[in-house]
Amino acid sequence: MQDQEYLTPEGLKRLEDELEHLRGVRRSEVAQRLHEAMAEGEVEENPEYDEAKNEQAFVEGRIMEIEAILSNAILIENKGPANEVRLGSRVTVTEVGTRSQEHYILVGSAEVDPLNGRISNESPLGKALVGRKLNEQFQIQAPDGVLKFKVTHITNK
Repeated sequence: MQDQEYLTPEGLKRLEDELEHLRGVRRSEVAQRLHEAMAEGEVEENPEYDEAKNEQAFVEGRIMEIEAILSNAILIENKGPANEVRLGSRVTVTEVGTRSQEHYILVGSAEVDPLNGRISNESPLGKALVGRKLNEQFQIQAPDGVLKFKVTHITNK
């Protein structure tokens, strides 16, 4: 049995849309490329054919990956105390001793996008945030040592 995947409603929609696009558009495009490459003759030494086969493998692999995620998906519901961090929460933390604020959305591993502030509940920071309350301080072990943070804002929609 595979692990459960926690998804926000937006993440679920994004994956469903991607799956539909891969099945409906990308498969056809790759099939057309393969057909054109095979029409050129010898496939053993045809770089266009090799590239199309690799692309086909990527598309089919991604389809299988998304299907597995969706079959194990648990929709994140925003139930519980409004002042407590949980999956789906938008959180602002401040490193103790600085004025620097960091903004995060706590998501499941299938939706991680650190460049856009979407961190996993399985990451060290994500694990430390789950269950924290507004104005609560906590610490995590980082490669450079212990970092101390304070939860300064929580939004649960």
